[in-house]
Amino acid sequence: MPAEAVEFQADILAIAAHRDDVEQTCGGTLLRMAARGLRTAILDLTQGEAGTRGTASDRAREAEEAARILGVGWRQALDFADGAIANTLDNRIAIVRILRRLRPRAVILPYWQARHPDHAMVAALGYESCFLSGLTKIATDSAPHRPFKIIYASLYADVRPSFVVDISPFIEQRHLALMAYRSQYANQSAGTGLFVAEEEIRERTFAEARHYGLLAGVRYGEPFVQKEVGLVDDLTLLPVQSI
Repeated sequence: MPAEAVEFQADILAIAAHRDDVEQTCGGTLLRMAARGLRTAILDLTQGEAGTRGTASDRAREAEEAARILGVGWRQALDFADGAIANTLDNRIAIVRILRRLRPRAVILPYWQARHPDHAMVAALGYESCFLSGLTKIATDSAPHRPFKIIYASLYADVRPSFVVDISPFIEQRHLALMAYRSQYANQSAGTGLFVAEEEIRERTFAEARHYGLLAGVRYGEPFVQKEVGLVDDLTLLPVQSI
């Protein structure tokens, strides 16, 4: 969907390195937030030109379909170097322009330790961009804006989550959004040693969501980490049973 088609402001913006990262790590959460009436958006930082499978144009079409399934109101991909995302001032300013246009209250970033260097880089790049976005003397076309909350999608990280979002009602839609990327996940000769067989994807992704759901006392969940402490007003309303 063209970014310039409508003026849109988001409550929640997920920033990721590649098209399909969001679908894997926080797609169910975006579905849940949209169902609550919140405005959701996705910013992919690369076009996917370095991927083993498919082309950038394939992934653009697939990302549009996935966005429709996820119910997001806005999605755009920048043209940072796929496989070599750099934390440069130019790249930070490019993200600042998006943050100031969309003005999200919450931003979802990849967890800062990751197998793929792009994912770890985006965690730092996204955080620094959120900070710069609030500085008055950083000049762009839009007024300064600093998101209130930054959280990290930690599905593939070996870390205890700060909290889990219950995605049980949305698990099937989440899977459909991921499988919209036929160029990536349909069985094919390219990348057979790197990619999970198509018939195993559902079992693996559901098992991961089931694991995190069990930690939180629900059927399926997505995990997140926040760096700051939480604040509780009423101990009797804390969710998740202890015993």
